[in-house]
Amino acid sequence: MAVVTRMPARRAFPSLPSFLAPLPALSSRMRDRSPGLVAAAVGGALAAGLGLGAFAVLVMMLWISSPYPDSGPSGALHVAAALWLLAHGAELLRTETLSGMPAPVGVTPLLLLVVPVWLVHRAARDAVDDAGGVEAPGAGSMGPPVSARTAWAGVVLGYLAVAAGAACYAAGGALRPSWLWTVVCVPAVTVVAAGVGVWSACGRPREPLERVLPGWLGKAVFGEGGPGGVAESGGRERRSRREWVGVRAAGAGAAVLVGGGALLVAVSAVWHAGAARGAFLQLTEGWSGRFAVLLLCVALVPNAAVWGAAYALGPGYALGVGHVVTPLGSDPAPLLPPFPLLAAVPEAGAGTAWNWAAGVVPVAAGVVVGVLVGGAGAGCSGGVAQAPVDAWPRRRTVGSVLGAGVGCGVVVGVLAALAGGPLGVGAMARFGPVWWQVGGAVVVWTVGVGVPVGLWVRRWRGRGVREFSWTGVGGEVREEGSPQERKAGEEFGSELYDFAAVADVEDIAGGADIAGGTGGADAGEVGQAGEPGWHGDGAREERWAALREVAGEERAGDEGAGR
Repeated sequence: MAVVTRMPARRAFPSLPSFLAPLPALSSRMRDRSPGLVAAAVGGALAAGLGLGAFAVLVMMLWISSPYPDSGPSGALHVAAALWLLAHGAELLRTETLSGMPAPVGVTPLLLLVVPVWLVHRAARDAVDDAGGVEAPGAGSMGPPVSARTAWAGVVLGYLAVAAGAACYAAGGALRPSWLWTVVCVPAVTVVAAGVGVWSACGRPREPLERVLPGWLGKAVFGEGGPGGVAESGGRERRSRREWVGVRAAGAGAAVLVGGGALLVAVSAVWHAGAARGAFLQLTEGWSGRFAVLLLCVALVPNAAVWGAAYALGPGYALGVGHVVTPLGSDPAPLLPPFPLLAAVPEAGAGTAWNWAAGVVPVAAGVVVGVLVGGAGAGCSGGVAQAPVDAWPRRRTVGSVLGAGVGCGVVVGVLAALAGGPLGVGAMARFGPVWWQVGGAVVVWTVGVGVPVGLWVRRWRGRGVREFSWTGVGGEVREEGSPQERKAGEEFGSELYDFAAVADVEDIAGGADIAGGTGGADAGEVGQAGEPGWHGDGAREERWAALREVAGEERAGDEGAGR
């Protein structure tokens, strides 16, 4: 006999007023989303804690190895928190100065920026990937699905909560954060990095970005194709080059600029190797101090690469107020501290041919952008088993180069803004490249060089487009748009790439029905792979047999004429 457990009856509650009717649904949604929001917030807080811990371990290691530490462990932890905020782009204030006035420190080591960006990106990506919970066999999902917005908000809130505590703690040290820059830069880096992580976890859809950008700019940046890069099956490989063409070209141009700047810095450092070695040995005598200087130089290598790119672009960089270094000439720099990377600065005076040779870097960046856009804009016939892809018009190609140039200018301009900043007051209030000058120069160089290169590549690759045509004897390969093709199109009453025209050609295969082949499929049928029926194996073998037969007859005729 089955045992039935009597459940107590639920207490009936009076009905809610009409204006409170949405409350049960709202409470149910919050109850369903709260686990995912809390988990994402924990992930964001953990990412911030890992970043703080990494900086604390590094600073404490240097403090322990230093023979003459200036402060105790508390001071070292305050410095670690301040450096963690500096890695986000926040400006610091150095209070212990000879004049007694706080001196700003606004140069962000770009290598340190990688740590918080990577941690936030991974936390946001994992929050979306784990949003649906873990599925057990036969039990389904163990947790409710969480939207991308909920995961993004949780990571941002958790990370900023820890950042607020770190900023309050660092305010009591010798390096104090500037509250204005902290409030602006730390949330900006967190929001962008978390957004990119969520977007990457969702499959990098185009719709959110297309809603932000205008129509013409979105088409210039993203190219053509449906969301997620879905294209027609026949021309998927060809059309994949046009997906995100502006983004790929902008990234490639920025990489060439920064890489070229790094190459310039390396060549100059080798040229001034003696001065760099002297500056390295002059700064400190102990091995712990030299190790700290070496770590600082490594962290500032990306900054030096951006400075080199700014030098090659033309605006150059400043070594103090009124002291600008450009390929055309360098003003006498003020008294700078001995530092190995500063030893690679060109000498004061007018520029020479060696200095002007740095202009090859932006030219190379423009060529890369033009080749990528022009190659994507060139049409293709698609061959025998692929659908044709039309070439872009000139206006579309120019617009894509312009969009890529603007994107490249934004990327390099942001890097220039982070790579420079003040290192004090007075003469040291301006140190490094000016972001808006560098960004404008990138757009001018990229568009000025990329437009003619892109148009030339589009025309050059488009001129080599061929169609394997079955409208002539012997499978003659002719350029598309030739008089023979136009005549064949008029004869069969179809366009150049109309597959229905092939169904009417019977004389090539000796009267065999090419469209049907051995299987007798109709030319209008479409197989499972989305291809016309005349692509079958039997029809293909018959066509090749006809070609070999015609080629054999022509070869025999040539040999007879030779005899």
